[in-house]
Amino acid sequence: MRHWDTWAEPGTRSRIYAFPIEGGKLTGMGIRLTGELEGDTPSKPFGGGEEIAFSPDGKTVFFALREAGRIESASTNLDIFATPSDGSTPPTNLTDANDATDNLPAVSPDGRTLAYFAMARPTYEADRQVVQLRDLATGQVRALTQGWDRSVGSIAWSPDGKSLLVTAEDVQETPVFRVDVATGKVTRLTKEGNSGNVRPLPDGGALFTQNSVMAPDDLFRLDRRGRVRQLTNVNRELLAELDPVKLERFSFTGANGDRVWGIKVKPAGPQFAAAAKLPIAFLVHGGPQGSFGNSWSYRWNPRLFASPGYAAIAIDFHGSTGYGQAFTDAIRSDWGGKPLEDLQKGLAYATANDPQLDADNACALGASYGGFMMNWIEGNWPDRFKCIVQHDGIFDDRAMAYETEELWFTDWEHGGKAQFEDSQAYERWNPVNHLNNWKTPMLVVHGEKDFRIPYSQGLAAFTALQRKNIPSRLLIFPDENHWVLKPKNSIQWYDEVFAWLGRWTGKAAQ
Repeated sequence: MRHWDTWAEPGTRSRIYAFPIEGGKLTGMGIRLTGELEGDTPSKPFGGGEEIAFSPDGKTVFFALREAGRIESASTNLDIFATPSDGSTPPTNLTDANDATDNLPAVSPDGRTLAYFAMARPTYEADRQVVQLRDLATGQVRALTQGWDRSVGSIAWSPDGKSLLVTAEDVQETPVFRVDVATGKVTRLTKEGNSGNVRPLPDGGALFTQNSVMAPDDLFRLDRRGRVRQLTNVNRELLAELDPVKLERFSFTGANGDRVWGIKVKPAGPQFAAAAKLPIAFLVHGGPQGSFGNSWSYRWNPRLFASPGYAAIAIDFHGSTGYGQAFTDAIRSDWGGKPLEDLQKGLAYATANDPQLDADNACALGASYGGFMMNWIEGNWPDRFKCIVQHDGIFDDRAMAYETEELWFTDWEHGGKAQFEDSQAYERWNPVNHLNNWKTPMLVVHGEKDFRIPYSQGLAAFTALQRKNIPSRLLIFPDENHWVLKPKNSIQWYDEVFAWLGRWTGKAAQ
């Protein structure tokens, strides 16, 4: 009926059209290349040009599409299709045999090989993305990165066709890697930072963007010898206006005895002397398969949280990405189990090993899955925090299973069945079942256009807080979806959040 932040209009889809060019101008009314396929390409809600590729001779177009219909809301089955660019024949499904996600088509310079990624498990959005190579003449497919326990996020061919440049999350960073086409050997090319938009160069190097906790995207160049040079510094003057901070990484023994990583961002200005105690902003990422690593964000920005004088701490709990697929899978059917244990042990480790942190003056904040965790902490770790900020979080798993637009999400995360087929799986980690323990003051934030976790979940949490006489405040954005994207709304969001933190930690917002 609706998707992400838009109501569905029957028959209206994103489709591909081709236009002949004559004399440097587009001609004709356009030829629909998607034929009679019902679905969106690029895929919704996040797909872009990376899901469409031309063959080098321009005669074939490859694109990803999730077919629409009754099963669409319960499916992650994107397939890659090939079609003549003149529309002379209908599209051919090249990956029909795989019922999980196939995406990011990229054609080799000689036009003989199609690279793309494939997941193995249907209805799971965070399965490992393994690079596949398809011989376009024979149809034979080879899994190039099957032996590499990382999930490829982008694919680009080197000009000589002998290697691929890819990006993949790896322990709080997103480097650029080179993958040898003949052997599958993986070589890391960059170190710290979140890399993207990789464009190979004829000399064997590449252009790419990179950001970090310290700064948003700039352009970088990688030469053939592996040396990296920054080409732009677009925000130099603006960044100079921000108070300095420092980023530290740490690891500890978490649930199951596994090594778990976290980051700590602290103010570094002279007014924050080593002896000064810092209140804690404890950030919990969403996804749940995600990471609070060394990257820039305009929404949940660790540097901005640290600037007023907080220590921003984030833990990559079980379920996080960049640590191998088994670690990512570990959160399934265990939303309130191992992740909560990791958060508890991680905060204890950070405060025990840094005397500057005020362990008794902390607030917890999270959105999406992080918002679920805020509601879960209210009932299952109720005495730890001075306050909570809960953004777009699940309050009642039973209602969520019927309100969300991507049904595969709730099905997968609770073991693979619908709520009416296995209600116990949903009730096991349902925050509403622990309301008797709620006591921590909470700021509730939600967007009315959030169809992934509908705003009724936020209203329900706020109603519960109010009826229990727990100090609480409600912030609703009528024009925002699952994310706060508009600049004025973002400013208001940070103002409200810092005011809430300051009220309960005793620190005035700066």
